[in-house]
Amino acid sequence: MKYRSAFDIIGPVMIGPSSSHTAGAARIGRVARTLFNRQPKKAVISLYGSFAKTYKGHGTDVAIVGGLLDFDTFDERIPTSLKLAEEAGIEVVFSIEETITEHPNTVRINLYDDDGDLEVVGISIGGGTIEIIELNSFKLKLSGEHPAILVVHNDQFGVISAVTQILAIHQINIGHMEVSRKEKGKMALMIIEVDQKIDRQILNVIEKIPNVTQIIRMVD
Repeated sequence: MKYRSAFDIIGPVMIGPSSSHTAGAARIGRVARTLFNRQPKKAVISLYGSFAKTYKGHGTDVAIVGGLLDFDTFDERIPTSLKLAEEAGIEVVFSIEETITEHPNTVRINLYDDDGDLEVVGISIGGGTIEIIELNSFKLKLSGEHPAILVVHNDQFGVISAVTQILAIHQINIGHMEVSRKEKGKMALMIIEVDQKIDRQILNVIEKIPNVTQIIRMVD
Protein backbone atom coordinates (compact mmCIF):
# COMPACT_ATOMS: atom_id res chain seq x y z
CA MET A 1 0.00 0.00 0.00
CA LYS A 2 1.30 3.44 -0.91
CA TYR A 3 1.02 6.22 1.67
CA ARG A 4 1.26 9.91 0.85
CA SER A 5 2.72 10.97 4.21
CA ALA A 6 3.57 9.76 7.70
CA PHE A 7 0.13 10.95 8.86
CA ASP A 8 -1.47 8.27 6.66
CA ILE A 9 0.34 5.68 8.81
CA ILE A 10 -0.05 7.35 12.20
CA GLY A 11 -3.67 8.19 11.51
CA PRO A 12 -5.82 11.24 12.25
CA VAL A 13 -6.97 12.77 15.50
CA MET A 14 -10.07 10.74 16.21
CA ILE A 15 -12.65 9.30 18.57
CA GLY A 16 -12.50 5.50 18.58
CA PRO A 17 -10.07 2.58 18.58
CA SER A 18 -9.24 2.17 14.88
CA SER A 19 -8.16 4.59 12.17
CA SER A 20 -9.53 2.27 9.48
CA HIS A 21 -12.74 1.15 11.18
CA THR A 22 -13.60 4.35 13.05
CA ALA A 23 -11.94 7.43 11.54
CA GLY A 24 -12.16 6.12 7.99
CA ALA A 25 -15.76 5.09 8.51
CA ALA A 26 -16.64 8.54 9.87
CA ARG A 27 -15.04 10.17 6.84
CA ILE A 28 -16.99 7.98 4.43
CA GLY A 29 -20.22 8.90 6.22
CA ARG A 30 -19.37 12.58 6.12
CA VAL A 31 -18.53 12.51 2.40
CA ALA A 32 -21.85 10.79 1.76
CA ARG A 33 -23.58 13.55 3.73
CA THR A 34 -21.71 16.19 1.69
CA LEU A 35 -22.69 14.55 -1.59
CA PHE A 36 -26.33 14.36 -0.45
CA ASN A 37 -26.02 18.03 0.52
CA ARG A 38 -28.54 17.78 3.38
CA GLN A 39 -29.54 15.67 6.33
CA PRO A 40 -31.28 12.48 5.18
CA LYS A 41 -34.48 11.06 6.62
CA LYS A 42 -33.30 7.48 6.22
CA ALA A 43 -29.92 5.79 5.88
CA VAL A 44 -29.40 2.16 4.91
CA ILE A 45 -25.82 1.18 5.74
CA SER A 46 -24.58 -2.08 4.20
CA LEU A 47 -21.34 -3.40 5.69
CA TYR A 48 -18.95 -5.81 3.97
CA GLY A 49 -15.86 -7.79 4.93
CA SER A 50 -14.15 -6.83 8.18
CA PHE A 51 -16.54 -3.90 8.57
CA ALA A 52 -19.37 -6.43 8.80
CA LYS A 53 -17.52 -8.64 11.28
CA THR A 54 -16.27 -6.04 13.77
CA TYR A 55 -18.45 -2.98 13.25
CA LYS A 56 -19.81 -2.86 16.80
CA GLY A 57 -16.53 -3.52 18.59
CA HIS A 58 -14.60 -0.98 16.55
CA GLY A 59 -17.34 1.63 16.56
CA THR A 60 -17.81 1.56 12.80
CA ASP A 61 -21.56 1.92 13.22
CA VAL A 62 -21.44 5.05 15.37
CA ALA A 63 -18.63 6.47 13.22
CA ILE A 64 -20.56 6.22 9.95
CA VAL A 65 -23.69 7.69 11.50
CA GLY A 66 -21.58 10.42 13.10
CA GLY A 67 -20.28 11.27 9.64
CA LEU A 68 -23.83 11.40 8.32
CA LEU A 69 -24.55 13.92 11.07
CA ASP A 70 -21.59 15.95 9.72
CA PHE A 71 -19.29 15.17 12.69
CA ASP A 72 -15.53 15.20 12.12
CA THR A 73 -13.36 12.26 13.21
CA PHE A 74 -12.48 13.90 16.54
CA ASP A 75 -16.02 14.98 17.46
CA GLU A 76 -16.83 13.80 20.98
CA ARG A 77 -20.47 13.25 20.00
CA ILE A 78 -19.61 10.26 17.78
CA PRO A 79 -20.12 7.60 20.50
CA THR A 80 -23.72 8.83 20.93
CA SER A 81 -24.42 9.35 17.22
CA LEU A 82 -27.05 6.59 16.98
CA LYS A 83 -29.12 8.26 19.69
CA LEU A 84 -28.55 11.70 18.18
CA ALA A 85 -29.65 10.45 14.77
CA GLU A 86 -32.82 9.05 16.27
CA GLU A 87 -33.50 12.36 18.01
CA ALA A 88 -32.96 14.14 14.68
CA GLY A 89 -35.59 11.94 13.05
CA ILE A 90 -33.18 9.88 10.94
CA GLU A 91 -34.07 6.22 10.48
CA VAL A 92 -30.87 4.16 10.43
CA VAL A 93 -30.82 0.58 9.14
CA PHE A 94 -27.70 -1.62 9.21
CA SER A 95 -27.37 -4.54 6.82
CA ILE A 96 -24.61 -7.14 7.23
CA GLU A 97 -23.58 -8.44 3.81
CA GLU A 98 -21.78 -11.69 2.99
CA THR A 99 -20.72 -10.70 -0.53
CA ILE A 100 -16.93 -10.70 -0.88
CA THR A 101 -15.69 -7.28 -1.99
CA GLU A 102 -12.36 -6.26 -3.47
CA HIS A 103 -11.48 -4.35 -0.29
CA PRO A 104 -12.29 -5.71 3.19
CA ASN A 105 -13.34 -2.35 4.67
CA THR A 106 -16.23 -1.56 2.37
CA VAL A 107 -19.55 0.14 3.06
CA ARG A 108 -22.50 1.00 0.84
CA ILE A 109 -24.60 3.90 2.09
CA ASN A 110 -28.06 4.64 0.70
CA LEU A 111 -29.58 7.94 1.77
CA TYR A 112 -33.21 8.96 1.31
CA ASP A 113 -35.57 11.86 1.88
CA ASP A 114 -38.64 13.31 0.21
CA ASP A 115 -36.53 15.08 -2.42
CA GLY A 116 -34.46 12.15 -3.63
CA ASP A 117 -31.93 9.48 -2.83
CA LEU A 118 -28.21 8.79 -3.10
CA GLU A 119 -26.04 5.67 -3.15
CA VAL A 120 -22.36 5.82 -2.18
CA VAL A 121 -19.80 3.02 -1.89
CA GLY A 122 -16.66 3.80 0.08
CA ILE A 123 -13.58 1.96 1.32
CA SER A 124 -11.31 2.72 4.26
CA ILE A 125 -7.75 2.01 3.12
CA GLY A 126 -5.83 2.69 6.34
CA GLY A 127 -4.72 5.54 8.54
CA GLY A 128 -8.10 7.21 8.22
CA THR A 129 -7.66 7.53 4.46
CA ILE A 130 -10.68 6.69 2.33
CA GLU A 131 -11.84 6.43 -1.25
CA ILE A 132 -15.33 6.79 -2.62
CA ILE A 133 -15.41 4.22 -5.42
CA GLU A 134 -19.02 4.42 -6.56
CA LEU A 135 -21.71 7.10 -6.70
CA ASN A 136 -25.18 6.23 -7.98
CA SER A 137 -23.65 3.31 -9.94
CA PHE A 138 -20.93 5.52 -11.45
CA LYS A 139 -17.43 4.15 -10.88
CA LEU A 140 -15.02 6.77 -9.57
CA LYS A 141 -12.12 7.49 -7.26
CA LEU A 142 -12.65 10.33 -4.80
CA SER A 143 -10.55 10.85 -1.69
CA GLY A 144 -12.68 13.50 -0.02
CA GLU A 145 -9.49 15.18 1.20
CA HIS A 146 -9.32 18.00 -1.35
CA PRO A 147 -11.73 20.57 -2.77
CA ALA A 148 -13.58 18.96 -5.64
CA ILE A 149 -16.53 19.31 -7.95
CA LEU A 150 -18.61 16.53 -9.42
CA VAL A 151 -20.19 17.51 -12.72
CA VAL A 152 -23.10 15.43 -13.99
CA HIS A 153 -23.53 15.91 -17.73
CA ASN A 154 -24.72 14.39 -20.95
CA ASP A 155 -21.95 12.48 -22.69
CA GLN A 156 -21.54 14.92 -25.56
CA PHE A 157 -18.55 16.35 -27.42
CA GLY A 158 -16.99 19.49 -25.92
CA VAL A 159 -18.42 19.38 -22.40
CA ILE A 160 -15.17 18.27 -20.71
CA SER A 161 -13.04 20.83 -22.54
CA ALA A 162 -15.54 23.59 -21.75
CA VAL A 163 -15.39 22.83 -18.02
CA THR A 164 -11.59 22.63 -17.89
CA GLN A 165 -11.28 25.83 -19.92
CA ILE A 166 -13.35 27.74 -17.37
CA LEU A 167 -11.15 26.42 -14.56
CA ALA A 168 -8.04 27.43 -16.50
CA ILE A 169 -9.36 30.95 -17.09
CA HIS A 170 -9.83 31.34 -13.33
CA GLN A 171 -6.40 29.79 -12.62
CA ILE A 172 -7.85 26.77 -10.80
CA ASN A 173 -5.25 23.98 -10.86
CA ILE A 174 -6.56 20.43 -11.32
CA GLY A 175 -4.90 17.83 -9.11
CA HIS A 176 -6.91 14.82 -10.26
CA MET A 177 -9.62 14.33 -12.84
CA GLU A 178 -11.54 11.42 -14.28
CA VAL A 179 -14.73 10.82 -16.22
CA SER A 180 -17.15 7.94 -15.77
CA ARG A 181 -20.12 7.04 -17.93
CA LYS A 182 -22.65 4.24 -17.87
CA GLU A 183 -23.25 4.18 -21.61
CA LYS A 184 -21.87 6.03 -24.63
CA GLY A 185 -23.87 9.17 -25.37
CA LYS A 186 -25.86 8.95 -22.14
CA MET A 187 -25.25 10.40 -18.67
CA ALA A 188 -21.65 10.90 -17.51
CA LEU A 189 -19.90 12.09 -14.37
CA MET A 190 -16.81 14.31 -14.21
CA ILE A 191 -14.78 14.20 -10.97
CA ILE A 192 -12.34 17.08 -10.60
CA GLU A 193 -10.14 17.53 -7.51
CA VAL A 194 -8.44 20.92 -7.35
CA ASP A 195 -5.87 22.74 -5.25
CA GLN A 196 -8.14 25.50 -3.98
CA LYS A 197 -11.80 26.10 -3.26
CA ILE A 198 -13.94 27.04 -6.22
CA ASP A 199 -16.12 30.11 -5.79
CA ARG A 200 -19.85 29.83 -6.33
CA GLN A 201 -19.63 32.34 -9.19
CA ILE A 202 -17.36 29.99 -11.14
CA LEU A 203 -19.78 27.12 -10.59
CA ASN A 204 -22.59 29.31 -11.89
CA VAL A 205 -20.67 29.71 -15.15
CA ILE A 206 -20.05 25.96 -15.40
CA GLU A 207 -23.74 25.23 -14.76
CA LYS A 208 -24.63 27.25 -17.88
CA ILE A 209 -22.53 25.02 -20.16
CA PRO A 210 -24.81 23.10 -22.55
CA ASN A 211 -25.39 19.48 -21.46
CA VAL A 212 -24.29 20.10 -17.84
CA THR A 213 -27.18 18.98 -15.63
CA GLN A 214 -25.86 19.14 -12.06
CA ILE A 215 -22.82 20.23 -10.04
CA ILE A 216 -21.91 19.03 -6.56
CA ARG A 217 -19.20 20.97 -4.73
CA MET A 218 -17.05 19.38 -2.07
CA VAL A 219 -14.65 21.33 0.13
CA ASP A 220 -11.83 20.11 2.35
